[in-house]
This record gives sequence, C-alpha cells and structure tokens, in this order.
Amino acid sequence: SSQELAQEIKAFLNGVDPVHGNKLTVKDHARCAILLLRNLPPARNAVLEHLCGVFDEYVSNYILEIENETNATSLGPNLDDVIQEIQNVLSDFVRTNPKAWAPLISAWSIDLMGQLSSKYAGRHGVPHASSLNELLHLWMSCRATRVLMEIYTQCLSSMINSCPDACVDALLDTSVQHSPHFDWVVAHIGSSFPNTIISRVLSCGLKDFCMHGAAAVDVLFPTAADKRIPKIASVVGILGHLASRHSENIKQELLKMFHESLGPVREQQQKATVPFLLQLAVMSPMLLSIISSELVDSLKQSVLNQLQQHFAVMPREDLENMVSLIVHLICQTSNGAYRILQFLINTAMPASVITTPGLAVHDGVREACDKIIQLLLLNLQKLVYNRTSTNLIDPAPRVVPFLDELKNHIKDLCIETLKLERKRYLWQHQLLGLLSVYCNPSCATDAIFYMLTLAKTQEELSLVAQLHAVLTSSMAGLLPTTIKKCVCQIHSGSISEQHTIQLLNNLALIIQWEKQEDEGPASMSSQVSQIVSMHLYDFGQLLLHRNIEVSEAASLLLSVASMPKAIKPALLMTIVRSAVHQFFWVLHRKCNSGISHATRLLFKLSGICSMTLKAILQQLVEGALRRGNARLFGGTADLFIVNESSLEDIKTSLLDVNCKFGTAVNFSGSIWSVFHAGIIGQGLKPSSVVLRKEKEEIVYNIQHFMNLIIQCCSGGKYHTDLNELQPNMMPVNPEAAKTVAVVVVEYVCQDVTNSELAWPPEEHTKNTVERDIQIRKCFEENPLLFKLLQFVATGRPALCYCSVVLRGLLATLMAHWEASRDNVTTSSLWQLHASCTLIACMGEGHLLPPVLSNMHEIFHQLAPFEVNLLLLSVWEYMKDNSPLPQKFTFSAEKGLFYRDFSRDGDISKYLNVLHSVLHKNIDKLGLLCGRFQWPAPRRLSIWGH
Repeated sequence: SSQELAQEIKAFLNGVDPVHGNKLTVKDHARCAILLLRNLPPARNAVLEHLCGVFDEYVSNYILEIENETNATSLGPNLDDVIQEIQNVLSDFVRTNPKAWAPLISAWSIDLMGQLSSKYAGRHGVPHASSLNELLHLWMSCRATRVLMEIYTQCLSSMINSCPDACVDALLDTSVQHSPHFDWVVAHIGSSFPNTIISRVLSCGLKDFCMHGAAAVDVLFPTAADKRIPKIASVVGILGHLASRHSENIKQELLKMFHESLGPVREQQQKATVPFLLQLAVMSPMLLSIISSELVDSLKQSVLNQLQQHFAVMPREDLENMVSLIVHLICQTSNGAYRILQFLINTAMPASVITTPGLAVHDGVREACDKIIQLLLLNLQKLVYNRTSTNLIDPAPRVVPFLDELKNHIKDLCIETLKLERKRYLWQHQLLGLLSVYCNPSCATDAIFYMLTLAKTQEELSLVAQLHAVLTSSMAGLLPTTIKKCVCQIHSGSISEQHTIQLLNNLALIIQWEKQEDEGPASMSSQVSQIVSMHLYDFGQLLLHRNIEVSEAASLLLSVASMPKAIKPALLMTIVRSAVHQFFWVLHRKCNSGISHATRLLFKLSGICSMTLKAILQQLVEGALRRGNARLFGGTADLFIVNESSLEDIKTSLLDVNCKFGTAVNFSGSIWSVFHAGIIGQGLKPSSVVLRKEKEEIVYNIQHFMNLIIQCCSGGKYHTDLNELQPNMMPVNPEAAKTVAVVVVEYVCQDVTNSELAWPPEEHTKNTVERDIQIRKCFEENPLLFKLLQFVATGRPALCYCSVVLRGLLATLMAHWEASRDNVTTSSLWQLHASCTLIACMGEGHLLPPVLSNMHEIFHQLAPFEVNLLLLSVWEYMKDNSPLPQKFTFSAEKGLFYRDFSRDGDISKYLNVLHSVLHKNIDKLGLLCGRFQWPAPRRLSIWGH
C-alpha cells in the first residue's frame, strides 16, 4: 500500500533495511536507490537527492587521495561500479523519453557539479578558479564528475534539435550561482556545443549587464566591473577558454550582437550591447584581438551612420566615457593596429568635393574620429614619456601593444606621411615621433631612413628635419646610426637603385641647406656633412656604380660633404681614382649635371694636400690622353670602327687568316713572305680611324676638362690676365703645372727624362728623327696636348720641363716648312696652327723674349721657307739660352715667377732674320713692325689671346 511504501522510503532515507532492520552500507544504499528509481519513477526526486550523497562521497575520497598522495590505497569504499550503474539507469531514461527526463536529469547533474565544484574549491589539492585548464583536467579525471558531465551532455544532445533552452538555462543558472568555480563545466560543454553555448552565454551576460545598470564602464578601473556585475567575469572566462579552438564562432557571435544592436531601438538591451562588448574587450585582451580587425572592416558608411544615430541620444558624460574607453582599447590593441589607425584617419579626413552624395559619413562620425585620434595621440604621449625609467634610451618598462604592432609598419607610416595630405600627415608624423621614442633606437633609425629614401621634394624632406628636431633632444647618436644604416642598405642591395639615387640626393640636399640664424654647428646639415665624411670609402665605391645616375648622385653627395681632416693615403687614392673615372664616364654620357658634380668633387679633393693634387692631375691628364677617352677631345683611336656592321669584319681568327693567305710556312724575307695589306673588295685594313666628334661637342669637352685642371691648380681663383691680378686672385700653382708637364712628357715620349732641359744644336735633330716624328704624331692625334702646353706655360717656369717635347715638335715643323713647295703657309693648316701655338706657348712660359714670341702673328702671311727661317732663329736663341728653371725669379708682390731677359745679353742677332722678313713683306706687315722692336712694348697674355 501507499502507507507501507512511504514507510519503506522513510527507512531507506534513514539508511536502515526495512526488512531486517540492519544499517546499510553506502553501496547497498545506492543500489537500493537505483532499484527504487527503476521500479518507482515518482520517487525520482528523493532518489536523485540521495544519489547526490553518493557522488559527494566519491569526490571526497578522490580529493583526499590527491591531497595525501596515496593513490595505491583507497581511503573509502570503491564506488566505481555503483557510479556506472547510476549512469546506465539515467541514460536509459533519457534515451527512452528525452522530452520528460532530459530537463530533469540535466538540471540535477549540472546543479550537482556546481555544488561539488564550490564545496571542494578551497581544498589544498584543487587549483584556483582562474586556472581553468588545470581545474578542468582535475575534475575530468574524477570518475564521478566525468559521469555527471556525460549525463548532461547526453541530455543536451537529445534536446539540441528541439528545445535546448531548458538544458542551457540550467547550465547558466548554475554558472551564476557557483561561478567562478563552475566555469570549467561551461567551458567543457561549450567546446562540445560551441554555437549554442557561446550565444547563450553572451545573451545571459548581456541581460546581467543590463540588470545591474552598467551602461558605461569606468575607464580608470575597467576591471572592477566583475564586482558590480556578477556574471561578467564568468562570461569572460568561458569565452576566453573557448577562444583557443572556437575563436571564429566567438567572433561571429560578437559581430552578430553588434549589428543587431544597431537596428531601431526597441529595448534596453540594444542600448547596452555596445558598452557590454567594450567591457568584454577591456577585461579580455584575447577577445579584443579576436574582434578588433573584423569589427573595423565591418564599419562601413551605413554602419557608421547607424552608430551615430544610436549614440546621439546618450548623455554627454556617457559619450565621453565611451570615447575614453575606445582610446584605452586602441592602445591595448595589437591585432590589426595599423588597419584601425588608417580607418580612423580616413574617416576623420574632411569629405572631398567629389564624394558621391549619400556615400559620405555623417559630420558627427567624422568629428568623433577626429577627437579619438587626438585623444589617442595624447594618451600615447603620456604612455611613452611618463615612464619610471629616468633614461629614455633604456627600453620602456611599460608595454603599449598598439605601438608594438605599429613598429612593423614604419615604412607604411612614412609613405602616408610624405603624401602631405592636410591633417593626416600631421597626425602620422606625430605618431612616428612617439613610435621612435618608444622603440628607440630601431624605429627612430628606420623612420628617418625611410623618409630620406622616399622623400621626393624639399617640402617632404623638411619633415625629416622636423622629426630629427623632435627626437634629437631625447636620443644620442641618431644621425650616425641612421647614416650607417643607409650605407648598409645600399651595399647589401636591400633598396632599389632608384631609391638609392633618391637617398643620396636627399642627403646632399640636406647638407646644402643654408644654416638658419639660430642654428649652430650642431645643426642637422653640418652633422650630416660630417657623418658622410666618416663613410667616405663607402660612398666613394658608388662612384664606380654601373648605373650612371647612382654614380652621379654619389658624386654630388661627396662634392658637398666636408672632407675629414685626416685620410689614409690608400683610401684617398682610391677615392681619387674613382672620381677621375667617374668624370670621364659622365663626359662620355654627355651628362651636364654629372660633369658639374664630378668637377666639384675633384676640385674639393685637390685641396686636401699637395699629394692629392698631383695624383688628380696625373690621372686626369693620363686619362684624357688614353685612347678610350682621347676621342672625347678630338683624338683618334686605333682599330675603332664607326660602323657596327664593319665591327664584325675585324673579328677574324688568326688561324683563318693563315689558312686563307697561304698554306706554306712563312720565312721572313723569303719569296714566301706574305704581307696582308687588306681584303680584295673591301680595301685596306683599318689601322686607325680618326673619331672626329662634332666640333661643338669637342670644344665643350675640352673646355670642361681644362676648367677642371685650372681650378685644381689655382685653388679655384685663377685669373686669365696674369698681368692684372687682383689681391684675391691666385695664379696657377707652378708645382701643379710642373706635374702636368711631367705627365705630358711621359706620355709623348717615354724614353726620355726631365733632366734633358738643355737645347742642343740644330744638327742634333738628325739623331732624334724617330723620336721627333713620334712626338709630332702624338700632337696630331691628340689636339688636347696643345691645350695642356698652353696651360703649363701659364705656370712658369713649368714649361721648362717640356723642353724635349718642344724641341721635337719644333724640329718636325722646321723640317716640314723647309721641304714644303707651296707658296703660302695656309695650305698646311695643322702645321701652321702648331707653329703658332708652339711659339705662343714658349712666349707665355717666358722661354722666348717678347719680340720672338710675337712672330707667330705673321706666320699666316709668309711663305713656308720664311717660316722655317724664323723658326730657325728661335732654335738658335733656345740653343744659346737654354730653358732652365734657375733663370726665373719670384715676385712676391704678384706671387709670380718672371724671367729677366736682359740678363741673356743682346738678342738683336736673333732678330736679323725677322727684320729681313718684315722688310721683304713691308707691304703686308708694315703696320706690325712696332710689335717687333726691342725692347718690346707691353704684351698681352697669350692665354687670353
């Protein structure tokens, strides 16, 4: 009967056998409860309540074993078989009738797990609630709690497609009651049913957030919300645990909540959704990183306008708190920081006049982004400069995730800054400064390097100076480190040739900036100049770069940079050789700006010391007379074929030639000797082809070359009229002119020495015919030699060292005029020009007295034999008055060497032939007789003539 059943249940609950009256053991008691549950389902509440004690007994023994570390010996009865029987019975109920049993059993199992978690949370062997993974491992290792988890999972699985709300509500209610000790249960179940659990957890958290009136978050104490809002910490913990495997699901649910809240406001939860999401982001950096980048991408124009309408009704104080919270979150954002920055800047920029109506964001949105950017920069400035470290060079002890992420986008920030677009370049320039101080020295060096490399105008380059001015007060050695980085990037090939050119030009432009009144020796311009001089070898290597523009830019940089006070001779000679090579290269390329830069560089190098000057002059003269460069100045080149098609004709094998012209053995001097003079049908073989460039081009090249020689030899202050020197004008350095003379002599005739200064008798020319012809041939092939002689003549007494060249040239000219059968000298133009130039040079160099040096003025009106007679008079004078440097005296007043011809005695005997020629041609030369009186009137400079 029902009365008897009630008595038996009462006795059962008291642990007494209703038949025999004996005390039951835990296992027997549990089996009786299972039997009762199977046969009498209405007793389920009492039975389930009793079974809670069985699970509690099992868990208690499990915790004791962990604390005492006595895994081998059990401290209580072994209840594994009983636990398994309980699981089998409950599983059968759920499987046979899930609609009736699943809500009841799920609520019982989840509540029991909550009670057990809270009851044993303080035990020594149980980890802290914050250690979710360790706590999960502990409870899932326990057979009792694992069975409870499996029972609940079965209940939820059976109801997932129909009505899971009852199961989930029980889970969340228990979570609120027993959190945070119960979070491991929610985390594990969430891993099995991510979509259902995540959405329900967020929904429950939002309801709790609204219930406690936390519409805004305290920026100063953002993590204090877990005390005012009981459930918020549990939501953060559960989602944080699920984020490792289900971050995509969490992101989709968060975005879904965000977009659903932007619709027409119908309830309080919609207003609180955005503050709720912000609170989650504040409390969980992991959730912030999950949603930050995706959220920015979803903020389209329509979404922004909806946000503006959504927040327009909020109180001003709440809006300001929210803006401050957003700024705080941005500073803590590491994922997608650059995208967030660009979004803010692009949105804050004023609307363009070409923006399509309807596509522009609301003015309130633009103003809000503008305010956020300004507050962000202000907050970053406080974080960067308000540090505990007294030395700004030391690493910052306080981490700013936003800046840590942005340091990977230094180049992008520099590119955006150099666009000079209204407000945005000012914001980004300020951000570059903060980033440079925060990540010093790497970011500071990178920022200036990229801006130096990418700046294309002087206005853009001025941003580099502004950034340097901001950083130089807190950083030492910034520019040296930056220039060193520039050198390393160039030589490692990390930047393109075009960027290399831009970098070198920008460095040169900075050096050329005029110093302001308030700037001292520590200005950026002077510092860059000095630092570049420390890398003279590194930049000097670029003078030989295969790209002419790179070479030209390097030449410009070195020409404006200051030279170090002490340079190793080997390094100096290397730079000199490179600079000379680059000078001829730009001449070949017809690069006017390159010629100017190379000229300035060589002139600057020539002023370092006398050794450098001599090296430059020697290499310049040798280079100009070399066959590869001689054609620049109207010279010739052996075997140079102008037509490319004929170039193939000279690519002939020696074996092929021998086979073609005969198979017999060649015996020199015999009848079998073959002289290959050419190819039938193609004419004579090309021995040498005169490469005559356009006359204007040749004059242009000669002018630049001689101007460079003159500048180097006169310190850049040469005056063409040596008779009217100003106090600040300097003549040609005699030692420099002597260097040029020695090089010319070595090139023209290598088999003589400079000691052969004495002038031999005319008969001596019979012994030097071959050498004299060689000298003449050199002058014919290289018109530049006459220009060099004219220059040497101005540096008295340097022309004395060209005595052997003058003799050889004069001897061949005399031989030509003597053998000439023409009536006029103009029929031999080259010989006429050579004769006039030779006599003029000798006069300019004070090797001839004025009267004899003026005779070249009448050569073009005389017959060849008369010119020969006059040249013979010159030879006689030179024989009796050898060109020796000892005959010159120095005038301290004008700083020049002069020769007193009165010490040579009466020169009338050398003028007899000249006067006779004048008398014979009195009808043509009568007006010039005054030019040939002794002592002669004041003469004009031959160089000027």
